[in-house]
Amino acid sequence: MDTIKPGFLQPRAPFRKDKDTVPSRLDSSRLDSLLKAGDTAGANLLRLGSDTIPDSLRRQVVDTPDYKISKDTMEAAIDYKASDSVVMDIPTKNITLYNKANAKYKDADLTAYKIEYDQQRNLVTATPTKDTAGTVIGMPKMVQAENTMTSDTILYNIKSQKGLTQHTYTTAGSDMFVHAEKMKKISPEEYYAYRGIFTTCNLDTPHFAFRTNKMKLINKKFAITGPIHPEFEGVPIPIYIPFGFFPISTGRHSGLLPPQFTTSDQAGIGLEGLGYYKVINDYFDVTLRTNLYSYGGWNIYVTPTYRKRYRYSGQLNFALQNTRLLTSSGKDEYTNSRTWSLNWGHTVDAKARPGTNFSANVNVMSTKYNSYLPNNPTANYNNQLGSSITYSKTWDGKYNLTVGATHSQNNQSKQIQVSLPNLAFTAPTIYPLQKKDFVGTPKWYEKLGVGLTTNISGGVTFYDSAANFKKIIDTFQWGAQNSVPISLALPLKGPIQVTPGMSFANKIFSRRLIQVYDSAKNKVDTVTIQKGIYSMENVSFSLSLSTAIFGTFQNFGKKSSLMGIRHVIRPTVSFSYTPDLARSGYYDLKTPWTDSSTHETGMTRETFYKGATYSPFGEGVFGGISFGLDNHIEIKTRSKKDTSDAGIKKITIIDGFGFNGSYNYLADSMKLSPITFYFRSTLLQKINITGGATLNPYADSAGRPTKYYAWTRGQSIGRITGGNLAISTSFKSKPKDDKLEKDKQALEKDQIPMTMEEQQAQLNYIRQNPGQFADFNIPWSLNLSFSLNYSTTRRADYSGYDKTISSSINWSGDFNLTEKWKIGLTGYYDVKYAKMQTLTASISRDMHCWQMSINVTPVGYNHFFSFTISPKSGILQDLKINRTKYFYAQ
Repeated sequence: MDTIKPGFLQPRAPFRKDKDTVPSRLDSSRLDSLLKAGDTAGANLLRLGSDTIPDSLRRQVVDTPDYKISKDTMEAAIDYKASDSVVMDIPTKNITLYNKANAKYKDADLTAYKIEYDQQRNLVTATPTKDTAGTVIGMPKMVQAENTMTSDTILYNIKSQKGLTQHTYTTAGSDMFVHAEKMKKISPEEYYAYRGIFTTCNLDTPHFAFRTNKMKLINKKFAITGPIHPEFEGVPIPIYIPFGFFPISTGRHSGLLPPQFTTSDQAGIGLEGLGYYKVINDYFDVTLRTNLYSYGGWNIYVTPTYRKRYRYSGQLNFALQNTRLLTSSGKDEYTNSRTWSLNWGHTVDAKARPGTNFSANVNVMSTKYNSYLPNNPTANYNNQLGSSITYSKTWDGKYNLTVGATHSQNNQSKQIQVSLPNLAFTAPTIYPLQKKDFVGTPKWYEKLGVGLTTNISGGVTFYDSAANFKKIIDTFQWGAQNSVPISLALPLKGPIQVTPGMSFANKIFSRRLIQVYDSAKNKVDTVTIQKGIYSMENVSFSLSLSTAIFGTFQNFGKKSSLMGIRHVIRPTVSFSYTPDLARSGYYDLKTPWTDSSTHETGMTRETFYKGATYSPFGEGVFGGISFGLDNHIEIKTRSKKDTSDAGIKKITIIDGFGFNGSYNYLADSMKLSPITFYFRSTLLQKINITGGATLNPYADSAGRPTKYYAWTRGQSIGRITGGNLAISTSFKSKPKDDKLEKDKQALEKDQIPMTMEEQQAQLNYIRQNPGQFADFNIPWSLNLSFSLNYSTTRRADYSGYDKTISSSINWSGDFNLTEKWKIGLTGYYDVKYAKMQTLTASISRDMHCWQMSINVTPVGYNHFFSFTISPKSGILQDLKINRTKYFYAQ
């Protein structure tokens, strides 16, 4: 690479140096010789350079060139290169670069097949050429101030930094492309264009564009035009707008949010999404949206968002729905309902204040709010809501204090539970027998540890239909519990680990509840609530033994890919003793249950603290064993193709399966506890299976357990009181373009983490518009899940148990019908009732710079249809054609 220096045709002369101008010390002999020769000027010059001359009489010597600098000298050097040749014409002061020519001046970088530089006029001309096949090569390209411009011809004045281009193609903002027949650059940031088009399509001949004769662009800010009209596939649309304004600035900016039209048989014609987005400052913004319907319904959504990088972020969403639906039958012509919803999420960066954290996830709403949400089958069937607010503080990495509040709500039963304040204090385990400074291995007794955990909580339960402030305050209750665990880690002796332990705990209650049997009504009523401070204590002693048994089988032959099976068994046995310190917290209660043989009304033991903040300790003395058995199975395989160590893999077949239970030697009856079974596995690293069940080993009589074992009464080994099974898997094909998939994953990692509310809002939008998020790079994908739940609850009249079984299948998937068409399905099937609860289908069409999507929900609480054609570019996301129709289930 060569460099054109300032004034390259008239090089500068070297400057003279001070040490060569005059001597620094007076030379007497030389002075005398100059005076004798009559050279008075030389003698004066000699004296002037001497240190003997006073400073006041000295004159300053300044470096000066031997000749003047050329007027055409530039402010900086030009770096240039070419793969063919560089021709310099000295008389005309012109330079011409041929073939892959490149010239750089300040922040401007110009490439072309041919670049000519006229130094007298400071003018650069860049042009392309054609190869032997007539193909244009070496198109001029100018890059300056993060702006790239490609043209047929570029004329650029280096000094004024102004230029003129023909048939120009450039990018405005992040994804807006501009084509112009002529373009004039008047500054690094401002351009004028003649006969230009705006588009987000990156093809030379775009699928769609906005065409105008005059326009002005201010880089990274906006573009403004004269009369403008759209065109598709080169065909102009007779829709003319007096002027056009295109914001091409990056970052956030305030503005109107356009609506979309919808129709509903029950709500009427509607405008949805009309609103305004306001940027308050760099950390705070607010979004206001409204839905308006012709039958009188309306919705308002207010969403403030705040975020401070590396500190905290959050979002508040308040919604008010005034639903007015046309009914086909009944006394009233319209059904009116006003519902509301409040969501707040707040997260703190863990690095902002180490040791301190605050988080909030609030989700409160009217019980009927989800029922009136259109095109959201997930929310329509979500009847359980929850909220939590938590503040935690840790001192010295040991002591921890957590303060919080929780809320749970069942929209079906309309029951609301609020728990606050919730305080939890945890102290680290201390070792009182351990020396402060010890050398060597500590003694076994020095590992004696004592801990402390304290919890205080208050709460209230009420129904939203009968809630009032006085009743809520009156039913408020609180409680506390303390636990002091004492542990001793004994040194390992042989294959068995021995761990003795002791714990003391107490619970405090704010009220007692007494129930009696009303023979006239033949039911149990709550007649007395005693407020006060009551407590229960509990002490337990334990000795735990645990070990691990390994078994392997490897004889499968040299030709088999299966090298071995490994089975790990981990049995645990714990001996414990708990005295009966909680007996005073229970009383005898006569129940409506009647013995089938004696016809006498049964008696049961009931606690005074039923429904308390903390569950009471169980009564009765316990002296027995607790046992458990866990199993783990894995195999080792080898690849027939790869004979190295890399071809040997360990695969887990069963992560764990086993059971847990206990046996109380000191109990009068029913010594064996219910047995809990569990199973978990990941088959082929694809299919996740989890399951569990609880077995009651005692026989049942008239819906009530007896003290006799089930197998002694011919009732098998017991009664299953509860169980669950969940199976899920996910499959997808390999991406057609691996690089595109890696870039997508990298982009997702670089994004700022979203709050839970933002994630939920985005997930809901994807569920409502799956066609707009089709990934054509993945030819097909499938997600399946199956769930089964079984439970039993005792009836209020103690006459038996009610059994509840729920089972469902969920699936979602899509596949590419062609390279440009994708079909997706999402559904929920209720196995118990053999009924399809929800079904959503989507069809997507990739139209390069546009995308078409059709979303249909023919089965569900709300039926929905949507047809959308929208640009892929985010800058034109509101420029879409939408047809939406839905109606509510009555």
